[in-house]
Amino acid sequence: MYRNYLTIQTMAQTRYTNLDYLIEITGGESEIMKEFIQMFFDQLPEFRDGMTRFLNEKKWKELGELAHKAKSSVMTFGMNELGYRLKELQIKTQRLEDIETYEEHVQEFLEIITQAEVELKGDISRL
Repeated sequence: MYRNYLTIQTMAQTRYTNLDYLIEITGGESEIMKEFIQMFFDQLPEFRDGMTRFLNEKKWKELGELAHKAKSSVMTFGMNELGYRLKELQIKTQRLEDIETYEEHVQEFLEIITQAEVELKGDISRL
């Protein structure tokens, strides 16, 4: 079963992603899991480009809305801490608080999502 392999791999190295929730909602069906991962990959350009562009253009409302959308996606793949940080960014943009921290949030998102993409590409090839 895929779950056992994932557990062994997770213990061997630190990962940003965790497929437990995905396995739960798909019943561990490989083809459905692949579809979810591919949908996530399809969203990545929008997330990367949008966050960078909205930050550079100081479009805080749009940045917060995209952070909200990205939050749901990253949490599907077990990136809960990143999800909480995106929620924090979303709330800050709604209140226009701590604007100087927005760049740090976006940079953190971009770094983690790049590593997550590598991890999920490896996972999808093993499904």
